[in-house]
Amino acid sequence: MVLKTAKGPEGIWLTDSAGRTLYLNTDDKKEPTCYDECAKKWPPLTTDKPVTVTGKYTVPSNLGTVTRTDGKKQVTYGGHPLYFFTGDTAPKEIKGQGADGKWFLIGPIANVMNGTKP
Repeated sequence: MVLKTAKGPEGIWLTDSAGRTLYLNTDDKKEPTCYDECAKKWPPLTTDKPVTVTGKYTVPSNLGTVTRTDGKKQVTYGGHPLYFFTGDTAPKEIKGQGADGKWFLIGPIANVMNGTKP
């Protein structure tokens, strides 16, 4: 699995290899907090394969995983568990940005993109 970057009006943020935007949840403190109904709307990025990252300003050493309560490995970047948003239906969409005041794009240096450009 390869993570990469996308660029748009918000700046530069992480996506999966298909260009689907990745988000972080500011309630997560190194461990995922989004399960059950939350995970239906914000599916975690999970993997059982090695993960790499490429793109402008990315930091490969920021990649990692954390074990979810169901035993699956969720991909992390800069310690932030990563999620998709089901409201995004096309590559580079960012409809989840700022949702509930806690869901934000994650920048290439593991920065929380809360409305200010990195």
